[in-house]
Amino acid sequence: MINFEKLCIDTCTLAREAGLFIMLERKTFTYDKVEEKTFNQLVSYVDKTAEEMLVSGLQKLLPQAGFITEESTIATEEKEFMWIIDPLDGTTNFIHSLPVFSVSIGLMLNNELVLGIVYECNRNEMFYAWKGSKAYLNNQPIYVKQNDKLSQSLLATGFPYYDFEVMEKYLTTLKYLMINTQGMRRMGSAAVDLAYTACGRFDGFFEYGLHPWDVAGGAFIVQQAGGIISTFSGDKNYVFDKTLIASSAVLYPSFFEVIQKNFH
Repeated sequence: MINFEKLCIDTCTLAREAGLFIMLERKTFTYDKVEEKTFNQLVSYVDKTAEEMLVSGLQKLLPQAGFITEESTIATEEKEFMWIIDPLDGTTNFIHSLPVFSVSIGLMLNNELVLGIVYECNRNEMFYAWKGSKAYLNNQPIYVKQNDKLSQSLLATGFPYYDFEVMEKYLTTLKYLMINTQGMRRMGSAAVDLAYTACGRFDGFFEYGLHPWDVAGGAFIVQQAGGIISTFSGDKNYVFDKTLIASSAVLYPSFFEVIQKNFH
């Protein structure tokens, strides 16, 4: 029997170690060390090394688990347990010295999320939850904000930067929400957006063009903090979809209605 609480705490330690490495490298990092995987998909040795650190540590914690990783430092092999890792969510922010980036780790058991961690490196904030637990920020329980009025909400999103297929739908949605909420924010790290939604800093978050490693850790934390997560079509298989909406249960109906109306 897996002790998910102990596994989560041990994984937090690994995330913090990777985060410390990232912050140390940021002091001397220069743009000439950047690689472009595809258009606007940036990476550096920092991402890759941090991922190698995490994979090595997680293999020791749960030897039977497989991995889904952003930087492909280990081959994806389908197993009962699957770690889903983004070693540096917010790489573009990191490269440009914008202080919003994170380490994101999720764990699935038979395609169900059972553990999530988001470590925001700059503020030294560890968000985490495990199956059956509350959600926590630095040992304190956190909860989604209980606001049911879209007009009083502050929302987060991610601007398209490589996938422009539904740009017009996105801009239409953005225009409506800019007019009918208290504001929109684009932090540059989906994992941070989700963590901030979990602790009530944001009322909700939506984005398209996502990958499993962008959302697995943060989405589970939102769920354990009392929030609702779905795809833009309302499906619950959001980890492997490209779209995601997250908010409190009381805000979700009106928030989801806006997203569904404009994207379908």
